[in-house]
Amino acid sequence: MEWVPLLLFLVVILVLMAGFPVAFTLGGTALIFAAIGVLTGNFTEALLSGLPNRIFGIMANETLVAVPLFVFMGVTLERARIAEELLDTLSSLFGTLRGGLGLSVTLVGMLLAASTGIVGATVVTMGLLSLPTMLRRGYSPEIATGTICASGTLGQIIPPSIILVMLGDVMTTAYQQAQLEMGIFSPKTVSVGDLFAGALIPGLLLVGLYMLYIVVIAIWKPEVMPAHVHSADDRVGILQVLRAIMPPLVLIFAVLGSILAGVATPTEAAGVGAMGALLLAIGRRQLNLERLQEIMRSTLKISSMVFLILIGASIFSLVFRGYGGDDVVQGILESMPGGVIGAVLTVMLVMFLLGFVLDFIEITFVVVPIVGPVLLAMGLDPVWLGIMIAINLQTSFLTPPFGFALFYLRGVAPPEVSTAQIYRGVIPFVAIQVFALILLAVFPGIVTWLPQQIYGN
Repeated sequence: MEWVPLLLFLVVILVLMAGFPVAFTLGGTALIFAAIGVLTGNFTEALLSGLPNRIFGIMANETLVAVPLFVFMGVTLERARIAEELLDTLSSLFGTLRGGLGLSVTLVGMLLAASTGIVGATVVTMGLLSLPTMLRRGYSPEIATGTICASGTLGQIIPPSIILVMLGDVMTTAYQQAQLEMGIFSPKTVSVGDLFAGALIPGLLLVGLYMLYIVVIAIWKPEVMPAHVHSADDRVGILQVLRAIMPPLVLIFAVLGSILAGVATPTEAAGVGAMGALLLAIGRRQLNLERLQEIMRSTLKISSMVFLILIGASIFSLVFRGYGGDDVVQGILESMPGGVIGAVLTVMLVMFLLGFVLDFIEITFVVVPIVGPVLLAMGLDPVWLGIMIAINLQTSFLTPPFGFALFYLRGVAPPEVSTAQIYRGVIPFVAIQVFALILLAVFPGIVTWLPQQIYGN
């Protein structure tokens, strides 16, 4: 019956591609396979009695409480028009330089990524705010769309991010399971804080590479990124710059700094971030009862989606393991030529391709629990593996023709910007992502150095 878990996985992918809701597809398909297995005597019915405990475990997981709080923080900052003021200020500051507006968009994307952590929202917000301005100032559509898509996906890797919170929770379980399978009965742990620390340098590295590319193109092909001539009214003073940049920076440092310093757990820091975002919106006079209701509804929708997918993935994982799927995956990965390197390359390729049809949340809750324990049992560092997965999926979301970020931007781009131009614009950034992945694979210390310095792991 080794083919059954692989068939289950394939059927789930096909049903998702047909457009059915993710949470119900994962749970429903798994239960149908379980029912067929019970009727044919190939599945142990008693395994399903573990479902209530799994769902209760999700409800009682303190780490996951950070998810709705970070979502609330991101949605509030988005509604408070922080991005709009940041972009206006930085474009006035750097706009006289060739490529200055592109650099401004990248920096704002980085700050939004650290503030919101919601990729779709960041790409759409940046597309609505900056794409018309970039085109109006003579930027080529390729450069403009590529910069927006790339900077918009930084929310997956730059902490604090809801995606890293979810990935950290899954990696914790996978690491403990891997150590138990290796006969280590006092297992070490990996936390969300470890993942945040590990993601910081690679995230800033990506921002630096993006900005380096923009500067090189501005020098090499100045006609695609002309400088903007400001009028006297467009000049900004240092106080205006500080007013735009300092509040989100203070909020980011308060959230991330409290986690890295060990002063607060990710959940506690998320609470600080949510309250800080609320106070910031009130201080900017951008909050009224109607807007607060919008924020609450949006937070509820996104959080409900995440937890429903997690429950569906939990059911899928139980049935998949009940059919011996984890043993099948372990056998496949261990038989790969090249040992650990071959296994990692295979998993990364599969996840990259799945990133075309599945969102990061589905891959985190469905795929990582299956392959994570096997790879970690081979001796890989859990923080390094988590960051490699995050950047790999970020690359997948940028890659034509199916990258999610491309669809988000296509939805808000003006009609004169063609899909082909968006595709051509992101290709250099995809190359940068691949280069960064190779760099982290060759020099894993880029990821592991900071967590070791902070936590001594």
